[in-house]
Amino acid sequence: MIESVGILGAGKLGLVLARLALKAGFKVNIAGSGSPDEISLSMSVLAPGAVAMTQADVIKQSDVIILALPLGKYKTIAVDGLDDKLVIDAMNYWWEVDGIRPDLDDVHKSTSEIIRDFLPTNRVVKAFSHMGYHDLLDGSRPANSSDRKAIALAGDNRDDVALVEEFIDKFGFDPVYIGALQEGIRLQPGSNLFGANPTKKELLELLNHFSDSDLGKRLA
Repeated sequence: MIESVGILGAGKLGLVLARLALKAGFKVNIAGSGSPDEISLSMSVLAPGAVAMTQADVIKQSDVIILALPLGKYKTIAVDGLDDKLVIDAMNYWWEVDGIRPDLDDVHKSTSEIIRDFLPTNRVVKAFSHMGYHDLLDGSRPANSSDRKAIALAGDNRDDVALVEEFIDKFGFDPVYIGALQEGIRLQPGSNLFGANPTKKELLELLNHFSDSDLGKRLA
């Protein structure tokens, strides 16, 4: 049973996910780039109830880990203790933030596959990555609401995907599974879905119109 959520990254996305997790009734532990003392004040104002910790303590004391770091910093993740943890990858490659990184911009490999290959766990699911943090914050709705938005997710292990689907639903969105982790490339910058704020029906329509040309846009 998942009771606690650990978030690595205390930026805008990390804070929004913390607030959504708290609202859904989870205990939230969060680590930023600075010391826990440095971000505790921000947590008390922007995500009251979230507990600031070191990365190592977040991983140790949380049932599931959400990655909300700049993608270029993924090698700073404290991997000890992650062997049996479910990891939700919400990161994206932004050259303005991450620098020009050919290793992060392979049009034939999703960035979540890169994360999976780096971490000592095969339990990686991509989710919460295609919708802007402001839409995530404002878009949460109860189940069966007519204007409820959808979040796409990709993963190799169907049991882990099912757990993340429950998370997405509890956070106030309709989950839409799009396939194996490799398919997460359809959620990345340059795709027609990235940045969209769709309902489930609209999301499925966007996925149906995805083409190889969308991948090419990522290199433009």
